Amino acid sequence: MQCFGAEYPVSGERTARQREWRPQIYRKCTDPTWLFVYFLFWTGWVFIMGYSVAAGAAGRLLFGYDSFGNVCGKKNSPVEGAPLSGQDMTLKKHVFFMNSCNPDVKDVRLSSTVLCISSCPEEQLDTLEEVQLFANNNGSFLCVYSLNSVNYTQNPDAESLCPRLPVPPSKSFPLFNRCIPQTPECYSLFASVFINDVDALHRILSGIMSGRDTILGLCILALALSLAMMFTFQFITVLLSHIFIALVVLGLLFVCGVLWWLYYDYTNDLSTELDTERENMKCLLGFAIVSTVITAVLLVLIFVLRKRKELAVELLQLTNKAIRSSPFLLLQPLWTFAILVFFWVLWVAVLLSLGTAGAVQVIEGGQVEYKPLSGIRYMWWYHLIGLIWTSEFILACQQMTIAGAVVTCYFNRNKNDPPDHPILSSLSILFCYHQGTVGKGSFLITVVRIPRTILMYMCTTLKGKQRSAWSRCTFRCCFCCFWCLDKCLCHLNQNAYTTTAINGTDFCTSARDALKLLSRNPSHFTSVNCFGEFIIFLGKVLVVCFTVFGGLMAFNYNRALQVWAIPLLLVAFFAYLVAHSFLSVFETVLDALFLCFAVDLETNDGSSGKPYFMDQESLNFVKRINKRSDTKAQRDKNSLRSEEGTELRPMCDRRS
Repeated sequence: MQCFGAEYPVSGERTARQREWRPQIYRKCTDPTWLFVYFLFWTGWVFIMGYSVAAGAAGRLLFGYDSFGNVCGKKNSPVEGAPLSGQDMTLKKHVFFMNSCNPDVKDVRLSSTVLCISSCPEEQLDTLEEVQLFANNNGSFLCVYSLNSVNYTQNPDAESLCPRLPVPPSKSFPLFNRCIPQTPECYSLFASVFINDVDALHRILSGIMSGRDTILGLCILALALSLAMMFTFQFITVLLSHIFIALVVLGLLFVCGVLWWLYYDYTNDLSTELDTERENMKCLLGFAIVSTVITAVLLVLIFVLRKRKELAVELLQLTNKAIRSSPFLLLQPLWTFAILVFFWVLWVAVLLSLGTAGAVQVIEGGQVEYKPLSGIRYMWWYHLIGLIWTSEFILACQQMTIAGAVVTCYFNRNKNDPPDHPILSSLSILFCYHQGTVGKGSFLITVVRIPRTILMYMCTTLKGKQRSAWSRCTFRCCFCCFWCLDKCLCHLNQNAYTTTAINGTDFCTSARDALKLLSRNPSHFTSVNCFGEFIIFLGKVLVVCFTVFGGLMAFNYNRALQVWAIPLLLVAFFAYLVAHSFLSVFETVLDALFLCFAVDLETNDGSSGKPYFMDQESLNFVKRINKRSDTKAQRDKNSLRSEEGTELRPMCDRRS
């Protein structure tokens, strides 16, 4: 790189001459203001994290709690004014509803005394003597804590302090350790009141908790498929691309068919009574419609771009060659994925704490309720912005690191002597000079995605209410516009990061320079690059298809008491994210290589004074693209002349 510094000297002054497109030796910090803003944002976020830990109690949400403020399975602190609080519930891990078979409804909610017990009664208890015998044999007390088991049959108030008889047999279901009645009539009454009235967060988390083993297995499947796909792209050929595209098409059609079949099966199932089952049916319909639309769009794109397939495969082979010059690029998704998982676990933990941050309020009978604290909703939005911004910041760091390594290897005259440690060099430059640029680019993505999130929240809030067709159309159009803007910004950010890696300029300058340069490139060259990225995108789709199919088969066997549509959506999102994390290496290298080609062609002419940086294989590839472009232009020109001649001939005839 030192020879570049001598050949193309760096100047800190702004001159009228055109900016040199060369990797800079002397760099300065870019966008420091945005780095400071990002630091201030994290300072506020750390305060929210500390507040959530101090004021929240995630254990109440995960393990359940009784009517007196005791978290089941934990040792509790006493609550002032609640004499039955502060008990040691270490051995009492199950939540028991005293009136599960005869639920009382108050304000459309289940009004029943809740206790923590050591085990659920698996057989029906018809009398207080049997309740007492169950307590003595199992150490599980089904009456209020203040009543000793010896007095179950002697205390005149035992009927109000003990569960209504008969006590149905129940089983601990992975619904936050709740004791669920097993008799059909009690199950129906209990589920219709409790399951249908429990809030959305509890239902979603219950579905995740009850299907955690299946979700873990599907995540491992997605990881294995992503690794296999990354290995496949290392040996991509024209024949393999045909097989690959055929598999994607068959996978999409198969998943669409399975979704529509399951929806038909749900609509004809007469036992569908619970809200959870109805929600699963609605989600299945949504999944089926979305997958059908995506399949149709992808089929159209495959048909339109089919003529670019051979050149796109050749471009992917050049991408693999660039990766082989720095093979450790393939390991970048691993540390990115590890950092993202750690961050998401922290984010979920803080979310649970914020969701349970409430003020203790003692009501009649010494029972305890938790009222949400003021300002919590604003903290939730701050927390959501932090999730999007930080996730995009981490992914942008990976993009900048990979682009910097590709730029360093490409702009090297001596191809037989590659630069030492290009990845570490790129990483050090990122952390020393360009974190502000990454922060600014990731913030722009966040600004676009927040309105999309608000629109989704509004649609969910207004769901079921009477809305006009115009309002529904407006919502969908706005959502689609923000989605398109998001994709355009992602592509612009990638080119801006690569330009920053080349020139060391700030985000706005880099984005402008990249946009101007790429706008001067032939459309034929751009379409080949787009189809190469499209093939990589199909790889992500294939991973999601196989993972979702496995999830459909696994979750469909457990429909009741589980919102499995949400875990399935979570698995699909995770599968796409894992596939994107691994295959984005090819995507980032492809975009960086494409921009390097454009810079090389812009600043050099292949003469002895200005030789190209690209090797002979890359130069032959560029020549073939230009040749096809010239052939197409000549064919269009001849066609235009022929049409003009056809139109002029009758005029000449009339003159004669």
